[in-house]
Amino acid sequence: MSGTTPLVVPFTMRLSQWFGLCAGAIGALAAWSNSAQAQAARGFALDRFDPSERGSEWYANETLDFRGHLRPALGLTANYTFKPLVIYNSDDSEAAALVKQQLMAHLGGSLILFNRLRLGLNLPIAMLQDGTAWTSGTTSFPPGNSTALGDVRLGVDARLFGNYKDPFTVALGAQVYLPTGNRDQYMSDGQLRLTPRLTVAGTISIFTYAAKVGFAWRPQNDTFGGVVRGDEVVYSAAAGVRVLDNKLVVGPEIFGARLLADPGASERQATPTEVLLGVHYTAGNVRFGLGGGFGITRGLGAAKARALATVEWAPAYVEKPKIADSDGDGIPDNEDACPTVAGVRTSDPKTNGCPLVADRDQDGIPDAEDACPAVPGIKTSDPKTNGCPAPTDKDGDGIVDSEDACPEVAGVKTDDPKTNGCPADRDKDGVPDAVDMCPDVPGQKSDNAAFNGCPADIDGDQILNEQDACPREPGKPSTDPKKNGCPTAFITATSIEFSGMVNFQTGSAVLANDAQTKEILESVLKILQGHPEITVVRVEGHTDNVGAKAGNKVLSQMRANAVVAWLTRKGIDKKRLTSAGFGDEKPIADNKTTEGKRQNRRVQFEIAERANP
Repeated sequence: MSGTTPLVVPFTMRLSQWFGLCAGAIGALAAWSNSAQAQAARGFALDRFDPSERGSEWYANETLDFRGHLRPALGLTANYTFKPLVIYNSDDSEAAALVKQQLMAHLGGSLILFNRLRLGLNLPIAMLQDGTAWTSGTTSFPPGNSTALGDVRLGVDARLFGNYKDPFTVALGAQVYLPTGNRDQYMSDGQLRLTPRLTVAGTISIFTYAAKVGFAWRPQNDTFGGVVRGDEVVYSAAAGVRVLDNKLVVGPEIFGARLLADPGASERQATPTEVLLGVHYTAGNVRFGLGGGFGITRGLGAAKARALATVEWAPAYVEKPKIADSDGDGIPDNEDACPTVAGVRTSDPKTNGCPLVADRDQDGIPDAEDACPAVPGIKTSDPKTNGCPAPTDKDGDGIVDSEDACPEVAGVKTDDPKTNGCPADRDKDGVPDAVDMCPDVPGQKSDNAAFNGCPADIDGDQILNEQDACPREPGKPSTDPKKNGCPTAFITATSIEFSGMVNFQTGSAVLANDAQTKEILESVLKILQGHPEITVVRVEGHTDNVGAKAGNKVLSQMRANAVVAWLTRKGIDKKRLTSAGFGDEKPIADNKTTEGKRQNRRVQFEIAERANP
């Protein structure tokens, strides 16, 4: 191909292949590397079809049915396109189909809350893709040729006014696209995207419509095939009819965008727009749909042809009948023991909703039986105290104030009137057990809550608690504050840390036969043997930046594998260990210095899974 800038135009594939592709499964995400002769163009979120939230009766637009509370909907939308990404020569002849055909599955769900709010989730998956790579000048365009995951979409919409099937209903919301997809397979921009939007819908007689407009914030604004991508104004509209007792909705839809990042782009490049015709039929709690359409412009993502199918579980809204309250006392007739006479609510079904017998203090004890009729109290078996307030217990420790030596502070019951109701102090060090971090060992008060009531050196390793990174485990002094006073290997919240280095023979994955390496591995082994709640540990290998990156990555993987092999030989279950080699991708020090390189040549033990204790 000549050095002229190519036009990139997405199109879709033949409908006759639709059902034969539905057996595709999500596969491993393929990586595509740069060649020595050309710089690879990075992909982007190609597909222009963004399905409506589940529960809608359109494909690209929203019905705005916000009725009910905790009302769910789940569904699958299949989207089949032909040639969604094509490179054209300057004479409009086809140069290459980067993605010749594509089958997408959109798994999603929604949840209606409070008759006003809707939360939504959509997971796009490319079940099938194939295409051909292309190189132009110094730029290579990779093919889409693998199953791949797309960007997870999270949505929230709030109904502003109007109701389902009103002539005019309006909602305001936003959708967030998490960068979970494979950019090199044209399933993601590789960055978070956000689309705030305004939606409207309505029904007049048998006629129904919907529309939306939004701003798509796409920070990934690099150029692909001569077109600068980035922020867009997105829009859609639909109109049709409801027939067969409102079970069938039929009508056309249009959806598209206006590219803002490249104002110099031609209209056919900057306004990808498609039309389609959809049919949706609701049978009880299940909704089926079929549709198809084509692109009317040549913008990025506008398909030449598209076929759609959907199936949803969308429970119908059932309005709860209102329960009568004949006497207007706020207690429904089905709970009111006196439904025609206004009364008060009680916990007794036999008196609930009935007028009270004379009870001046309204404590539920008739004045005739109440020893304190003017003061609300509690029911007792003693006629002298029945209906009187309970003895006070200001600190709520179960010891009445008249017997509590510490009435303002919750404590424990003792036989000594001087300590009865005061906080416990088992070790008699003057620090109450409630705030004593060593309640069975006499200690000292400390402003540090973690050591309050403990000896100055809890683990007895001659390193004071305040300087000891592992105050409850005896260890060794270290110039590293994070390891000072810690044993050779110790557990943190996310990893197994250790002092020193696991060494290997130079340039190989053979463990060195030195005392330090043996001590570290034995210490890690002992931790794994004594902590079965650590169910999965990922052994990571890292290198400095000396040598080829590919070779470093292989070496780091082999070294991680060697450590895993050592631990399994010592009896650790293989299921508890994984390995990963990162080469020089994750340095922790400056590779420009000898010491930095030494620190970067390391093995780490990351806790991947931990069972609940």
